[in-house]
Amino acid sequence: MLEEIVHGIGYFFSGVGAILIIYGGIRAIIDLLRREVLSSDLKYDRIRLQFTGKIIFGLEFFIAADIIGTLIAPGVQEILILGAVVLIRVVLGYFLSREAREYSID
Repeated sequence: MLEEIVHGIGYFFSGVGAILIIYGGIRAIIDLLRREVLSSDLKYDRIRLQFTGKIIFGLEFFIAADIIGTLIAPGVQEILILGAVVLIRVVLGYFLSREAREYSID
């Protein structure tokens, strides 16, 4: 019973992460279309910054889901896999954050 609840929570966090990234992508596409088709004064850097922020936030939910999933069977192999996955996502998040700081918002 507890195992199913923990799995459900992990899937929920993964779903939230996916929704955030998908929402960010859709929002970026809409903003790009507004800029190009309607000649809106939106800046590319602002669009990129908002999209990057959603990706980073979504990655944090994926990391949380991985940690929650490892709570059920914390064997050595699972912990090593979790460590590798978290490391990759943290490095990706770091570089996305660093890139986002370079964008200027007017």
